[in-house]
Amino acid sequence: MKKSFTTVGCGRVGTAMARYLAAAGYRPAGFASRSLSSAKRASEATRSSAPASVQPWDVTPGADIVLITTPDGAIRETAEKIAEYKGVGKDTVVLHCSGALPSTELAAVADCGAKIGSLHPLQSFADENIEQNPFAGIMMAVEGQEPAVAAARQIAESLGASPFEIRTDCKRLYHASAVAASNYLVTLMNLSLQLIMVSGVAPADSWKVLKPLVTGTLGNIEKNGIPRALTGPIARGDVETVEGHLAEIGQKAPTRLELYRLLGRHTIEIALAGGGLSEQAAERLKEILAPTGSTD
Repeated sequence: MKKSFTTVGCGRVGTAMARYLAAAGYRPAGFASRSLSSAKRASEATRSSAPASVQPWDVTPGADIVLITTPDGAIRETAEKIAEYKGVGKDTVVLHCSGALPSTELAAVADCGAKIGSLHPLQSFADENIEQNPFAGIMMAVEGQEPAVAAARQIAESLGASPFEIRTDCKRLYHASAVAASNYLVTLMNLSLQLIMVSGVAPADSWKVLKPLVTGTLGNIEKNGIPRALTGPIARGDVETVEGHLAEIGQKAPTRLELYRLLGRHTIEIALAGGGLSEQAAERLKEILAPTGSTD
């Protein structure tokens, strides 16, 4: 028989996780949220009669696993309140699901004998529809005390995800990586789409035009690695083409020029690592891509 669990924080991620853990055989023991209606909806989503409350410590006692899926700013306070009201016992596993915060946010319940860790689904949850398992096939980061890490791994696998372990003292660095891969990718695509629309491509067609290039590049990264996936004028040392880009962007899309320069400067490093860019061309590219007003 799989373990029992309580969910504290019944938003999109917490409710989805509860639903699919219950479907995998974990036993719902209770649900708590600032909104009683949210807690009740999460309980209903698991098709159980598990109690719902606005007080986490009402539903955490007796659960094998406590999942804290509140907003990041409430995790420490929630753990402290649960500890204050003796809401966990020795060897209870308490996991939070923040991507940015380490398991040490749960220190208060660790002082009560609980084993602490974190379990973070490395996926964006923009869609509120949970009729399909949003965890199937994704990666989930785990860290913390060993018993909690073992439990987190089992949960991830039960949800259909693949767990991987990170260092507790590098949790924020892991999250910065995720932000760069997801959020900043959106920013990069926004830059590309804006430039191509200025070139005359209709907004409705812009993504359709660029998508094959984007997906092809991602495939090349997966197949060949970063340096070998890099193509284009910087990889070739084509200084004149880059100069032309800067002049055109400066004239027709000036608010995007500094971001283009910044990306170019970092691309030089990758091109040098790939071995296709000469030191002479690299120095010239660094000069023309220097920040506006730089005296270097």
